[in-house]
Amino acid sequence: MTVKKFNLPDVGEGLTEAEVVAWKVKPGDTVAINDVLCEIETAKSLVELPSPFAGTVTELLVEEGITVEVGTAIIAVSEGQDGDAQAAPDAPAPAAVAEETFTPLYGKLTAEAGEQPAGGPLVGSGPKADAVKRRARKRPAGAVVEAAGVAENAEGTVQDNQAVLAAKAAEAPVSQRPTPARAVVEPLQQAPAAPAAQPSAQQPAATRGAAFGGTISGLVNKVLAKPPVRKFARDLGIDLADVVATGQRGEVTREDLVSYQAQRDAELDQADTFWGASRKPQEQRVERVPVKGVRKATAKAMVESAFSAPHVSIFVDVDASRTMEFVKRLKVSRDFDGIKVSPLLILAKAVIWAAARNPSVNATWVEDADGKGGAEIQIKHFMNLGIAAATPRGLMVPNIKDAQDLSLKELALALNELATKARAGKTQPAEMQGGTLTITNIGALGIDTGTPIINPGEVAIIAFGTIKQKPWVLDGEVIPRWITTLGGSFDHRVVDGDLSARFMADVAAILEEPALLLD
Repeated sequence: MTVKKFNLPDVGEGLTEAEVVAWKVKPGDTVAINDVLCEIETAKSLVELPSPFAGTVTELLVEEGITVEVGTAIIAVSEGQDGDAQAAPDAPAPAAVAEETFTPLYGKLTAEAGEQPAGGPLVGSGPKADAVKRRARKRPAGAVVEAAGVAENAEGTVQDNQAVLAAKAAEAPVSQRPTPARAVVEPLQQAPAAPAAQPSAQQPAATRGAAFGGTISGLVNKVLAKPPVRKFARDLGIDLADVVATGQRGEVTREDLVSYQAQRDAELDQADTFWGASRKPQEQRVERVPVKGVRKATAKAMVESAFSAPHVSIFVDVDASRTMEFVKRLKVSRDFDGIKVSPLLILAKAVIWAAARNPSVNATWVEDADGKGGAEIQIKHFMNLGIAAATPRGLMVPNIKDAQDLSLKELALALNELATKARAGKTQPAEMQGGTLTITNIGALGIDTGTPIINPGEVAIIAFGTIKQKPWVLDGEVIPRWITTLGGSFDHRVVDGDLSARFMADVAAILEEPALLLD
């Protein structure tokens, strides 16, 4: 019988330590090659470690929650007859005689060599159990809609509104009292407080024309949605302007409302239990969250970037109406059937196109490149396009390798795969290395723009704000258009004001006229 000790490997190039998050086996368990032994959290992501050999687990050498250095033995597995294996924990001396250690070179595998074997993934990854549970709340049993189209999200909502209506009806003349059929629907439609600008948008045409402010308010508040969806939003008390639209024509769908309501319910559930009881000492009402893993690495990288690279930021408002029309056509195209398409796809293509015209934004500043204190700028003739993704474990920036070689359809597939893996916590360390330029899509959170911090090793990052219908002057007339704001941060050592302005102008040009991509 031989007892082999499994050393913590470097699952990503250059990693020095990892935390053992959860063991998937216990002493006495029989494991086969590629069976998952444990989950570890590195500075990059959450990773499942597979067993490199078969046998019986004799000892777990590291407890859960402990951070150890790469190369440290974390588990002992015995190879031999079952009877010998069972006796192994009680006979440490013989096991020590035939003890071996094993450290797989996971971080050294190339993309070709790292393909998954038939028996299962060589190096897999997955989210923690709590992350999965949180994600599952996106589609709750939530809003129940009756045949009359009335949503009842909490007990007593309909009864309360009926009481309000009854009180109003008693005060009104008999001829003006509502019929019983309207007793349920009207209060629910009137319950949400309307935005201040809403009345002006619903006034007669003559009245609206008399007040320019009313016209502007009507243009700003116009959101595309079908009548049943608008009624559903009123029943739920949701302002359509707050919802991110995913419909084929840029309209808010019923699914968008259900998802928005689920997120709102989750926030309320957490808020109800957030505040600690005032009778407890303040010290007992402080939650301490250890900074480790992904968040620790992100914090360190952001501080280094903010204080080593002199940031300069510029912003530009863009009429993205033609991009919205282009996305709409792609969604109904046979070639893109079953592929999720969003304006982010066009922005990604625009960034690749603009970087080719302004190569210095796709570069790296390298200190002491010659070993004598000198520095150099390394311009990359390839685009590993990073997409910042917020996950339950913190901010991650996986990148699409050689994005410049991908067609529009291939880029759409790559973006979908990247987002799916990031949300599920399955992003591999290698997928977050070697980025050359990053996009952060803050518009998905309803934010107009921001000043992002450059990802370490890069010299530029683009923030993509939300796309909203706003009043826009076109040919001397004020009309509603789909407007977004781009924010860009640049390393001023490499990208000066003129270059950053030209790059942002080129990106904006594509969003305003996607047909330029055909040149």
